[in-house]
Amino acid sequence: MTTTRIRQMAASGEPVSVLTSYDFTLARLVDEAGIDIILVGDSASNVVCGNTTTLPITVDEMIFLTRGVVRAAQHALVVADMPFGSYQTSEEEAVRNAVRMLKESGCDAVKLEGGEDVLPAIRRMIAAGIPVMGHLGLTPQSVNQFGGYGLRAKEQAEADKLLHDAELLAKAGCFSVVLEKIPAALAAQVTEKLTPYHCATIGIGAGNKTHGQVLVLHDMLGLNQGFQPKFLRRFADMGNEIKSAVQDYITAVRDRSFPNETECY
Repeated sequence: MTTTRIRQMAASGEPVSVLTSYDFTLARLVDEAGIDIILVGDSASNVVCGNTTTLPITVDEMIFLTRGVVRAAQHALVVADMPFGSYQTSEEEAVRNAVRMLKESGCDAVKLEGGEDVLPAIRRMIAAGIPVMGHLGLTPQSVNQFGGYGLRAKEQAEADKLLHDAELLAKAGCFSVVLEKIPAALAAQVTEKLTPYHCATIGIGAGNKTHGQVLVLHDMLGLNQGFQPKFLRRFADMGNEIKSAVQDYITAVRDRSFPNETECY
């Protein structure tokens, strides 16, 4: 899977499937299942590191996690999130960090949040040969500014700005843009506007009229049991299955039924 292929899918209306992964073992399973894009999200700060926001995770940590995912991915395009602070301070630092992420992790593209405010950095990255995925709507790195994780672009002014920013990102050369937690009708408008640019819109909490969808793997598998927003569908209940398996293991150890004779050398 390549950025060119993702653009072709957007142009033809073929849906794009995206999931996050943060380690070799799960990424290999996701890749073998046939996912189009694996996003090594800065959501690793939450689901891997246990932080309450995405803000603490670093470039070094993102590179470390992405490297394992890249080793697992034989089919999927691997996109790595640029963490908070890695691209906001200057264009030069943004490009430097994006280059590091590609060189040291082996990922295929980077993702960063924001519209017109980060456009100069995005242009520099794309000019340097770095594929970029944008991210608009609810941008978790701005949680402190937003005051929470509520629905974005409900008001006309913010909706107009999002439409404007999305077109700017597409014109700058982004191959894709994530649209997070915005009204479905607005996401449909953005998708219609970006289709001629062959720029794929990837929705999360943005309705089903986008070019594709993304979910956090731990959420959709039921591993993260305390998180249940309206847009999340659990496709499995792995959290309870894992707990049950561990309890069975504990019982087998305690009653000395494990290991049995066939499991000994």
